[in-house]
Amino acid sequence: MTESTSNQTAEHNLIDFATMQAILTSESVECHASELHGVLTGLVCAGFEFENQGYVVMLHDLFNEGDGFPSAVKKALKQMYHQLWTNILDDNYSFSMLLPDDDDTIAERGHGLSMWVQGFNLGFGLQHKDNPVVSDEIKEVLTDFGEIANLSDEMEEDEDTEQAYFEISEYVRISALLCFSELATPPNSGSNEVEKKVIH
Repeated sequence: MTESTSNQTAEHNLIDFATMQAILTSESVECHASELHGVLTGLVCAGFEFENQGYVVMLHDLFNEGDGFPSAVKKALKQMYHQLWTNILDDNYSFSMLLPDDDDTIAERGHGLSMWVQGFNLGFGLQHKDNPVVSDEIKEVLTDFGEIANLSDEMEEDEDTEQAYFEISEYVRISALLCFSELATPPNSGSNEVEKKVIH
């Protein structure tokens, strides 16, 4: 595979949880991939602008004691950020959270969901701290997210737990979209332009 072909493949491949976590681990960055994605989503859903590159520095401060991330992590973060915008602007509501795969244990998936929600509230709070006025619906979402973030990691492998996990994760996904629809600052040029910038 040539270098150009490899780059094109990397640009079009979606970053999943396992890939992102493997990059973080290999580069000795001690954070959970779901929490990182949650922080980015919280920022975006609270009005963080697409063109603003300040999220990289924010993540340095939050997860790496202010030091810059290794280049592999930074590249993956930028890809994840663009991927997030493309998905959240999609008319078919294709937005999804970066969570452990369905093949992972329910405990691992539950922990990932808790970390994602914790990250969302953190990112949302950072972006919205200077303008704390939100609707009652958004306040309820943030309160619910706070409770979900504190869910126990002790989960039994059974159908009831699987169903509960599915329902909670879907509630979180839809609630994030609600926050985005109320508070976000979509790019003036819309999702097509975002997609072009992801590709190029």
